[in-house]
Parts: sequence; structure tokens; C-alpha cells
Amino acid sequence: MSTPSFLLSSGRNMPMVGLGTWRHSSSTRVVFSFQSPPEVVAQAVKDAIDIGYRHFDCAHIYGNELHVGVAIREKIQEGLVTRDELFITSKLWNTFHKPELVRAACETSLRNLGLDYLDLYLMHWPMAYKSGDNLYPTCPDTGKAVFEDIDYLDTWKAMEDLVDSGLVNAIGVSNFNEKQINRLLCLAKLKPVMLQIECHPYLRQKSLITLCYDNAIGVTAYSSLGSGHTPYEKPGSYPLLQNPIIVSVAEKYGRTPAQVLLRYQTQSGIIVIPRSVSKQHMHDNFKRIWDFQLAIDDVKAIDGLDCNGRFMTMKAAYGHPHHPFEPGQNSQEQNVSL
Repeated sequence: MSTPSFLLSSGRNMPMVGLGTWRHSSSTRVVFSFQSPPEVVAQAVKDAIDIGYRHFDCAHIYGNELHVGVAIREKIQEGLVTRDELFITSKLWNTFHKPELVRAACETSLRNLGLDYLDLYLMHWPMAYKSGDNLYPTCPDTGKAVFEDIDYLDTWKAMEDLVDSGLVNAIGVSNFNEKQINRLLCLAKLKPVMLQIECHPYLRQKSLITLCYDNAIGVTAYSSLGSGHTPYEKPGSYPLLQNPIIVSVAEKYGRTPAQVLLRYQTQSGIIVIPRSVSKQHMHDNFKRIWDFQLAIDDVKAIDGLDCNGRFMTMKAAYGHPHHPFEPGQNSQEQNVSL
């Protein structure tokens, strides 16, 4: 069975379940360093393709696009899948926000992935960091990221050129707030087809999602299973997968908590990109969430867990004028516990 797809405003179908390829470090200094050995992520991608995954969520900052590309190329050479059957997303990192750097950054991801084009290219964050080879420029005195004064609208205009040149089929954003989405919608030539955000029962983001749906922008949820090993915030009295309400709903349907959380998102039209290197977990995440439907009362019970609890706070960038959810920047955002 092929996974259901979401029709983007660009006309392309995007599979509603993809494989996330971020592997975080336990260190908070290097927040996106690649932890799993290259052969592990490569094998995970190959296993995912064998299972039926056709959507892969990548990013330059994850540090593993070369290994993802090797795995994809191997499966294409085996004849198991064609490039046209795949949906590959990558992301522009914060140190490449200068308009003159955008194309080269995209071409680096294409080269590492071994692709001629990307299906979707996202601006990873609205904040620009100091340009250069250091992907996470940090002030030694404060431990904060070193910023650069670049308007994300100027970066977006350079991304629009990538569509015109055929390097990417569509563009979108990640980690933008409502004000930033509205500004893009008002001033951009091409509106974003996708917003990728942290989204789970502790952080439902209904107002932001409604804004996207009202403007034909799809939504992809990261950390949809919570983030049990995160070095960042830990909202809620329980890890999400252990929350008694989630566990109770899972028992009712004879599913795992993870399957309930993924169905909770996809049932409302949200795309999910759970991370895993376990072939059994990948299989269950992909195959066992489509043959049941959560009842309205169960959805309401899960909705009730919303506490504006965010795992990924990106505190190192606090003080940046374009930080999307620094307290005080957006009055609706808090980091509270349930």
C-alpha cells in the first residue's frame, strides 16, 4: 500500500509520512551534529525505501546528506525506485542567508545527495547567522550565536530564483511564526508551499496551522513523537510517549503510543517525518497508522494536553530580531510544563 499524499499548491504530491534524517548530539554546544555513524543512516534510508518510504527529510546542517545520497543512489541502481517516485526535501542553513550564497548552498546539497533537483527546499530558520565556513558561529564570551543583519525576505527572493532555474520544484519555510508567514504572503512573489514546525500534543500550534491552511500552505510536523533525548526543553510532566492519556488511547486501539501520535497528526492533514534507525519502528510508523481512525472524543482528549510546551527553543539565538518564538517576541508562545 502506498502512503497517502498531500497535494501541494505547486501541484506536486508529497507523501504524508517521510523519514526524518536528523540525528542530534547530546551536546548543546553543537545542536545539530551528526551522531549516528554514516553506515547507520545510510542503512536506515535503504531499509526505509525497502519498506515503501518515498519521502526523505534532509538538511545541510544534519551533516549526513552525502550518506543519504549514497543510499538513494544504490536503491535507484537496484531498480527498486526511480528518482521521480521520490520526494526529497533539504534546507538552507542560517549561515547561507546572504542572497549571493543561496544558490551555492542549494547546489552543495544537490551534489551531496547526488540529485539534479530537490522536490522541496526550505529556509531552515528565519534568523541569519554570520556567513562563513563555521556552521554555528558562537561568541566565546556569551555562548550565543553570532548574528548577521539579513532580512529573510531577501533570502527568500534568492530561493525563488532556484525555482526559476529548475534546481528545486518548490520552496517553503521552517520554524516561522504567524507574523513572519503573513509578511511572506504579503511581499513574496512565490508563496511558500510548506511550513515545517515542531508540532505534537504539547505544542499544537492551531492558530499557526489554521493560517497555513487558509493560505494553501501545507504543514509538516517535526518532533511529532516528542523528543525524548533532546538536550533542550522537556515540557510536560511525562515524556510524550509515556503520557497516560496517550498510553490509554493506544491501548484502546491496540496500537503503540507512537502510532497514535502519528495518526493524530495525519488525521488532521499534517505531514509527519518521524526519525528512526530501527527497521521495525520504521515499518510500524509507515504501515500501521492508516487502518484506524481516532474518535472525536479521543482527539479532544489529546488536544487537551496542549501546554505550549516546546522542545526546540533555539535559545542560543535569543536576541536575534527574527527569532520566531523567543519569549516576548510572540505573546502566544511560552515554555511551560503541564
